[in-house]
Amino acid sequence: MQRTDTLKRTPFFDFHREAGAKLVEFAGFEMPLRYRGDQAEHQVVRERAGLFDISHMGEFRVAGPGAGEFLDSMVTNHVLGLEIGQALYSPMCREDGGIVDDLLVYRRADSYLVVVNAGTTAKDFAWLAGRKPAGVTLEDESEATALLAVQGPRAAEVLRDHVPARVLELGYYRFGEASAFGVPALISRTGYTGEDGFEIYFDPGAAAAVWEGLIVAGRDAGLEPVGLGARDTLRLEVGYMLYGSDIDDTTTPLEAGLGWTVKMDKGEFVGRAALAAQKQRGLTRKLAGVSLAGRRVPRHGMAIESGGRAVGTITSGTFSPTLQRPIGMGYVEAPLAASRTSLEIRAGETKLPAIVVPRPFYTGGSRKS
Repeated sequence: MQRTDTLKRTPFFDFHREAGAKLVEFAGFEMPLRYRGDQAEHQVVRERAGLFDISHMGEFRVAGPGAGEFLDSMVTNHVLGLEIGQALYSPMCREDGGIVDDLLVYRRADSYLVVVNAGTTAKDFAWLAGRKPAGVTLEDESEATALLAVQGPRAAEVLRDHVPARVLELGYYRFGEASAFGVPALISRTGYTGEDGFEIYFDPGAAAAVWEGLIVAGRDAGLEPVGLGARDTLRLEVGYMLYGSDIDDTTTPLEAGLGWTVKMDKGEFVGRAALAAQKQRGLTRKLAGVSLAGRRVPRHGMAIESGGRAVGTITSGTFSPTLQRPIGMGYVEAPLAASRTSLEIRAGETKLPAIVVPRPFYTGGSRKS
């Protein structure tokens, strides 16, 4: 990673600049917001294949006797149920059930790879380090890891002939350690767009070989680099969480609709007692998806109203390029989270009519299950 006086840069910064990307600060990094336009890049991923630089994410290596048991006690999902070559998504909670971060855990043959959000890397490392038992090692490998994602219905076509055939046969949330464009890599069939795709972890010293290899290999498939703007609209269309907006230390997985990641029967984990108590009491608020007519977009922080009173707050919103309508997510009083409930979003002096709809908003993606 490079560093300016104030911001970090990923190994692909020069490629972004040469491609004419609009560069912005994000989680302490100078990152590409867009290249030729958010909507155009969004459709590239939905229709063909997009290339994302996500090297700003954090990566930790957890190893040693008891590493699996340690991670299982730190997250809500069942790490000890993983097979070698399998990954899982999970919240990591505080004792009160609030979400420290949402992350991925990969089970390797000799260790675990934990991938965390860029803005919470230091916080997450300190959280894990302060609870780590003797004999378990925890290493921050973020600076030594480059990460690219290829997402879209033609993602496998881009990688064909440049990775072993077995990689292209991976199931969803499975990974292999193999060569990509002649570079040793961990390649997983994961992503955050709702489309088929792969994420490639490798040494930053090979940045040029892999980036340029992907650009050349992807020409016939219509591969284009994609920025953070389209990444946000893509993830919102499929109802995925953005840490710091939709979930944070003040929200629980149960409130966020992530109850499927909370494995109460696996044994003790941080936050279990609080989540069990919340489940028994019943939720007072839930994260709901909303759809609006017209073109006005719900924005983070806007009040949600019902019958003239405030009942919640928008956490994420956008104009969906695929669905051609405004969509958003926000926490509302639990009874009002039922599908087809009519609500209003306050935008200054204007009230925008909205209706609660199921998440994901878009279900037509190419993601492999």
